[in-house]
Amino acid sequence: MGKQERAHIVWDWNGTLFHDNDAIIGATNAASAELGLAPITLEQYRALYCVPVPRFYERLMGRLPTQAEWEVMDEIFHAYYAEHRGRCGLTEGAAELLAGWRSAGRSQSLLSMYVHDELVPLVRGFGIEPHFLRVEGRIGPSGGSKAEHMVRHLRQLEEVAPGRTVVIGDAADDAVAARAAGAKAVLYTGGSHGRASLEEAGVPVVDSLAEAVEEAERLVA
Repeated sequence: MGKQERAHIVWDWNGTLFHDNDAIIGATNAASAELGLAPITLEQYRALYCVPVPRFYERLMGRLPTQAEWEVMDEIFHAYYAEHRGRCGLTEGAAELLAGWRSAGRSQSLLSMYVHDELVPLVRGFGIEPHFLRVEGRIGPSGGSKAEHMVRHLRQLEEVAPGRTVVIGDAADDAVAARAAGAKAVLYTGGSHGRASLEEAGVPVVDSLAEAVEEAERLVA
C-alpha cells in the first residue's frame, strides 16, 4: 500500500490530550518521598523534567538513583498515578479537536509512553478511540525516550507519510521522537515542560491544543 499525502497527527497522551498534571505531580512526590526528598511544585517539575526519567530524579537528588531505588520509585509512581488518574479529564477542547480533524478527512493516531494495557481502556472510556487509526502505549520498561517507539509507530501506519505527519506533545522528547521518525512537531505548554525548555527543542511552541492543530495544519500545508 502506498503512502497517502493527507496530513496526519500523532498525539501524545499524558499532559497533552489527558490533563493529568495533578496526578503526575502527586505521583512524583510520592516516589520522591521514598528517598526522603521534599515535595516539588508543578513549576519546579516543568523546569526540571527530562528523559530518560532517572535523569530527572538525578536533578532532584543530586545523583542518579540506583537500579533498586529506581525500581521502587517507579512502582510507587505508577501505583499512585493509577489511584488518582480517575480524577483527571481530557484537556479543554480536546474531544472537539479530535472530531474536527477526523471529519475533515485527515488521520490521527495516539502514541504514549504510558503502559499500553492501561492506556487503551482509559482512552476508550472517554469515547474518543474511534478518532484514531491506532492507539499505542508502552510495552516494556518505563523511563526511556519515545524516539524508537515513534519510528516503529509510523512504520506500522502504512498509509501515513512521515513527512506529512506532525507530532503534538508536551515534552521536548516528543520533538526528538518526531525528528527521529522524519516527522514535524508542535509542543504544548500545558503539560510537563515550561515554555523555556520547550523552545530549546527548536520547534513551534503553543499554549493551547487549538493552536497546536492550527500550527500542524500550517506545517503540512
